[in-house]
Amino acid sequence: MKTLLDQLRPALLDPQAECLADQVQWWNLPGLGVDDPFPVAVLGQGSPLLLLHGFDSSFLEYRRLAPLLADRFQLFIPDLFGFGFSPRPLGLTYGPEPVLRHLDALLKRLPTEAPVGLIGASMGGSVAVESARRHPEQVGSLLLLAPAGLTGRPMPVPPLLDRFGAWFLGRPGVRRGLCRQAFADPDADVGAPEEQIASLHLQCPGWAEALAAFARSGGFAGCGDPLPSQSLHVIWGENDRILRAPQKQALQALLDHPVETFPSCGHLPHIDQPSKVAERCHALLPHG
Repeated sequence: MKTLLDQLRPALLDPQAECLADQVQWWNLPGLGVDDPFPVAVLGQGSPLLLLHGFDSSFLEYRRLAPLLADRFQLFIPDLFGFGFSPRPLGLTYGPEPVLRHLDALLKRLPTEAPVGLIGASMGGSVAVESARRHPEQVGSLLLLAPAGLTGRPMPVPPLLDRFGAWFLGRPGVRRGLCRQAFADPDADVGAPEEQIASLHLQCPGWAEALAAFARSGGFAGCGDPLPSQSLHVIWGENDRILRAPQKQALQALLDHPVETFPSCGHLPHIDQPSKVAERCHALLPHG
């Protein structure tokens, strides 16, 4: 995967994406049944902060937020297991537990003994919550951006339909439509750079097979109850067209305090309004 990312990086249309890709380190993580290293973008100075991307995405999702945080935080931005530019050997299990075991290994590898802050976007929000419960001493505050998977119940996709779903999600027109749906104002904010980044990792060997296997597992759902003991803050967009009203109502009922809503913002606050998210990070997360 390192070779593939090195080949793709010069063709990136978004300069911020190219800068973030330049910060990728390749970490060998034992105990996962994978010989190849895993990508982790590492940049900045200060308190450690781990940023987790959403479903069928990559570390490049944080290309706009990372530069705004690097002056106060040391950022670690991995690709989740089975996603982004991670290696995907055939024959492995792909689902919530392997994702969490990958993060277990990554947290052990972090060059710090200080509590680690977590930011999780969409599915990355549920991953962050599960990781916080598994590591109550190591994980500090959490900031969740339009989190998905905290409520509901797992719904495994049957065989054959899982493969069809992966094929469907790989169609160029579908990718463009999903990319546009994630933004509050797609006509103004979605162009060739955004569409490129939304689809770039589909070139990774094993993408369709791993995505289908993750769908068969049922993915992350219903992992928010009970919430972890750490400080937790949730932000979502007023114009989110991916989190539906019933999902928002169920999540609000789960939380101890109201969700912070950004106006003129879609499902990706860290892309739609990175400066505002950075301000909240500086206010809510301890930093050095």
